[in-house]
Amino acid sequence: MKNKYSVATLLLLGGLASTTAYAQDYSRVKSQELREDGTPALVQFKAEGNAYQLSNARTALREQLGLGSDDQLLQLKTQADDAGFVHEKYQQYYKGIKVEHATYSVHARQGRVESISGQFEKVRSLNTTPSIDASAALTRALSFVGAKTYMWQDAAEEVYLKAQENDPSATYAPKGELVVVRDMRSANPLKAGKPTLAWKFNVYAQSPVSRAFIYVDAHSGDVVFQDAIIKHAAATGSFATRYSGTQSSTTDSYNGSYRLRDVTRGSGVQTFDMNQGTNYSAAVDFTDANNSWTELNNTAFDNAALDAHWGAQAVYDYWKNVHGRNSYNGNGAAIKSYVHYDRSYENAYWDGTRMTYGDGATRFSPLTSLDVCAHEIGHAVCSSTANLTYSYESGALNEGFSDIWGAAVEYYKAPSKQTWLIGEDIDKQRPSLRSMSNPNAEGQPDTYQGTYWATGSGDNGGVHTNSGVLNHWFYILSVGKSGTNDKGNAYSVAAIGIDAAAKIAYRTENVYLTASSNYAAARTYSIQSAKDLYGAGSAQEIAVTNAWYAVGVGAAASGGGTTPPPPAPATYCTSKGSNVSYEWLDLVQLGSINRTSGKDGGYYNGTATSTNLAAGSAQTMYLSAGFASTAYSETYDVYIDYNQDGDFDDAGERIISGSSSSSATLSASFTVPTSARSGSTRLRVVMSDNAATTSCGSYSYGETEDYTVNITGGTLANQGVAATSTGAAPAALNGDNSAFGQAVTLYPNPASDVLNIALASKAPAVSATVTDLRGARVANVRFENGQLNVAGLANGVYLLTVSDGQKTFHERFVKQ
Repeated sequence: MKNKYSVATLLLLGGLASTTAYAQDYSRVKSQELREDGTPALVQFKAEGNAYQLSNARTALREQLGLGSDDQLLQLKTQADDAGFVHEKYQQYYKGIKVEHATYSVHARQGRVESISGQFEKVRSLNTTPSIDASAALTRALSFVGAKTYMWQDAAEEVYLKAQENDPSATYAPKGELVVVRDMRSANPLKAGKPTLAWKFNVYAQSPVSRAFIYVDAHSGDVVFQDAIIKHAAATGSFATRYSGTQSSTTDSYNGSYRLRDVTRGSGVQTFDMNQGTNYSAAVDFTDANNSWTELNNTAFDNAALDAHWGAQAVYDYWKNVHGRNSYNGNGAAIKSYVHYDRSYENAYWDGTRMTYGDGATRFSPLTSLDVCAHEIGHAVCSSTANLTYSYESGALNEGFSDIWGAAVEYYKAPSKQTWLIGEDIDKQRPSLRSMSNPNAEGQPDTYQGTYWATGSGDNGGVHTNSGVLNHWFYILSVGKSGTNDKGNAYSVAAIGIDAAAKIAYRTENVYLTASSNYAAARTYSIQSAKDLYGAGSAQEIAVTNAWYAVGVGAAASGGGTTPPPPAPATYCTSKGSNVSYEWLDLVQLGSINRTSGKDGGYYNGTATSTNLAAGSAQTMYLSAGFASTAYSETYDVYIDYNQDGDFDDAGERIISGSSSSSATLSASFTVPTSARSGSTRLRVVMSDNAATTSCGSYSYGETEDYTVNITGGTLANQGVAATSTGAAPAALNGDNSAFGQAVTLYPNPASDVLNIALASKAPAVSATVTDLRGARVANVRFENGQLNVAGLANGVYLLTVSDGQKTFHERFVKQ
């Protein structure tokens, strides 16, 4: 039997002379955390002395894992991140045969190996010559699945797959791969795990639908493990969506009409109609004559397709703009959605290739809500990162991370929705499928092995139930919480905000977790991720640790489980720009707060960064905008919650206000009122292209950033809530040549027929040109007497360049 990789092609990290494992070298080890089987989960190295260099990564792995001559590691990939790390990931082999779910990573910075982490299997004296061949094993696998029909038996689906993959040899028919895998037939996978030689098959059943990797013991013929690929959710046109109101969404013009296809994001976002069938090859396009998709609220629920298409675009944008990830696989993969699957089908799933949505029946409405879409594509992200096995604790983590991404995408794109509920838009019978803020409300545990913890083998070991622990950890980490968990442990966790929490969660999933990771590993690796991103001993690391303590995993950080809960912190409204394609905040400087940055997805939580402000002191703040190309007129508003009552509505709390069309550094001076309340409070900076933007809510173009200021010497009493006494007008911006205030006013905006143009300088506008978002000049507009005739334009967003003969200004307008 010839294996996929011969021993000669592997990076042989063990010796060839002896089967004896190397003795582990602890002389360079700073700390080590072990898995339940005694193998290292995370090894951190000393910075001083004879440190491992990245060029000697193989030596580090050989010495720290105690590799023998039968153990090999093949380098899978190398990636660098924004924190300055280089990560090399290796796949384990035993005698040249792949060991499933066993990968190990080397993490280096500035050429020095700082740590290694992952899952290494102790395989010893395993007979690697199979007793049954792949054909016999496949018969056993299909008997185990027991489907009526399989995808490879459908000729149309086979033809469609070949065309889709542009590969004439592509087929759904399973091909056997010889691997080493843990025998997971024990009810408790943590106690199971004898390494077994097995045949691995990717079995896609058409009726009833399922898709999973099936592992068949290559000696006995028994099925020893099943890893589901389809992860069930337990259950630009103008779009009148079913669940998210009117939205703008990219489509394409084709053959005289428009269809739900978008070529601007990665390799595309495409949405198809299955007409209540089950054959993907028979799916057709949704089309609209005028790209105003307002007539689909019909008995066939066609408007659900608009949610699926817009939702997939929102998911792509979230991963690209927030985490720098190009589609779910990081390489621009197309996102395909298939709506109206089967009749009365109460599910939605990712099958490893595409999204599939049922129309629901008695329990659900069509399952195309934004958080469900983000959840399911989150499974695709997991497959390309940690690839968490879909059973027991690793499966619960898989489900939990998908819920995290459901909440994060909803917060990013639709913050007015209920971020911490999953499936609230589609559930007919209950408030939601799951609650991240109160998992018990939907029958999930909020504490590890606490109330509602699932112990049986049903639902792949309780993956949809026990995910509540990770969900609640993320919620507590984001918003903070004090209380007592099911183990009787009192906790207090400071909030770090959903954006910082998501960055830590993503790094945990993308860099550190492996296929068989459990809750203990998630705790270890998320703490390490917080250290990587924010520094050892940071507020974020402490909060991550204490949030795990709050849900019953591990010990608290210093003070996180013993001190009395502090007074409840003020809860501030959300403020976020929906689009940073053209402008964003790139400098915020006040005292020791000095942050230069690129795009932050419309909002940045910098509350872990602070500066001290003395009551009565004069201060100068510096701000600037970054622009993708053209510099537009932007409005800046800066707020400080001087009386710490959780809003910015009191007199004098808007400290700076003004507008500028410059990318240069702007400045403004203000005085901290003596009546301010001493202590930590919120600083909010809002930059928007709309002068009507307030301190709360979402807006179209621009960005919001939040920070902390510590007021000293204030006279407001430290209890109760009172307004500040100052009624001073906000300071104006300096540093720009344009007149203070909005340089150009456009009205009405949006416009249907005529757009009026008024310059703040009172000078007449002598010329005006219009370009679309691609930068192409639009010819069918007429400008005269300060008015632009836009009646002939298609609906959408346009860029206006207007001149008074000396200065040129740029603004956006919407044609509707």
